[in-house]
Amino acid sequence: MPSNRPPEVSLVAAPSPTDHKSRTLLGRLSLPERRFVGDALRAETVGGVLLLVAAIAALLWANIPSISDSYYNVLSVHIGPASLGLDLSLQHWAADGLLAIFFFVAGVELKRELVAGDLRDAKAAALPVIAALCGMAVPALVYVVVNTAGSGSMAGWAVPTATDIAFALAVLAVIGTSLPSALRAFLLTLAVVDDLFAILIIAVFFTQEIDFLALGGAVVGLALFWFLLHRGVRGWYVYLPLALVIWGLMYNSGVHATIAGVAMGLMLRCTRRDGEQQSPGEHIEHLVRPVSAGLAVPLFALFSAGVSLSDEAIAQVFTRPETLGVVLGLVVGKTVGIFGGTWLAARFTRAELNKDLAWPDVLAVASLAGIGFTVSLLIGELAFTGDPVLTDEVKAAVLIGSLIAAVIACVMLKLRNRKYKALTDAEERDEDLDGIPDIYEQDNPDYHLRMAKIYEDRAAEHRRKAEEAGAAALQTAAGSTTEGDRPA
Repeated sequence: MPSNRPPEVSLVAAPSPTDHKSRTLLGRLSLPERRFVGDALRAETVGGVLLLVAAIAALLWANIPSISDSYYNVLSVHIGPASLGLDLSLQHWAADGLLAIFFFVAGVELKRELVAGDLRDAKAAALPVIAALCGMAVPALVYVVVNTAGSGSMAGWAVPTATDIAFALAVLAVIGTSLPSALRAFLLTLAVVDDLFAILIIAVFFTQEIDFLALGGAVVGLALFWFLLHRGVRGWYVYLPLALVIWGLMYNSGVHATIAGVAMGLMLRCTRRDGEQQSPGEHIEHLVRPVSAGLAVPLFALFSAGVSLSDEAIAQVFTRPETLGVVLGLVVGKTVGIFGGTWLAARFTRAELNKDLAWPDVLAVASLAGIGFTVSLLIGELAFTGDPVLTDEVKAAVLIGSLIAAVIACVMLKLRNRKYKALTDAEERDEDLDGIPDIYEQDNPDYHLRMAKIYEDRAAEHRRKAEEAGAAALQTAAGSTTEGDRPA
């Protein structure tokens, strides 16, 4: 990656829900929404490639014999004030501290989708919500079935339920596969809803003992955070210390500390008022996203993805019920759940699939959603906290399952890449150079008048060139005749 900082999001209007009156499934996005989704996905792709690089570095560091010991030594280094209950290992800081930044950005994205994106329209929200729910329920069911049959632990049922949108987009960037904007928007919205339910799973199922005094302090801090936002108070020097206090109290309460990040993200205003080019939520997200994508998530991957991938460890992934359940959950459960949920949503709402797409396209995106990395690794650590060996094996299963899902998706997407390229080119074509793709101006009379003038000018230019070429040909022919008549 040339830079750790994702490109700035264009200052365009907040996306408006796609027009669903035509009952078209995965139809063309509105222009503001298309621009918004495109910018957001470019930023996610940057973070995804950095995430991929960090994961590869962790695997190499943990599996090269001469340096592998240093990897585990670094993970066990403890820093932080013990008096505040924050004397944590670097691996712990990455999972509880750095990922709070990631979940803060996820909270802002979710808030924006709820108030300014497709999720504010019940009909538009139905598809990604149903697809995301099925895409989490079926992998969990696959895990439960495998572990029931194999007498394994049920503790890891939530591991294969998460989708890593950044990693999925990084895979697309690496293999050079284009996706039409409707499919990309579906994948992004699906991941936002997926993140919401992953957050709920972490909060509900991985909170064991609660310190109500610390939790009460965190709630008071969040109330103060909201009050300051509501009063329009500005300044990072106000909010950053308050955010750190809220995070520390949430951590000590026993509730996973990343919930603090989500809660603060959801409190930001993501609608624009008169005269605003950006809402406060958009502005802060643009400031924090580079830290999340360029630092927090890659460091988490560096400290979490370093697991042994020896022949014995890989064989164990396919023979132990817990790890096999994770692999099958990601590869089979995610694909069947998302594709089946999408088909059912279309079937019962009588929506017709976009005529430019086919159901195999939805199947490919569903398979791509089987790439579960960041949140899957986090849930794996939470689910098997008391068993470090099984934790590492589950992490290996997440990596292998994500790799298999990525390969399957890439093959299916590559088979249709020519069609995707044609659709993407049509979406981006702007012959009149007015900054608006031509496909969005078919009902605009001024556009057709501009195009008529452009074609008339081109026709006049070609007529002039034809006349010049004809005159040159006649002159050449006349010269040849003169040479032929000259006496030797």
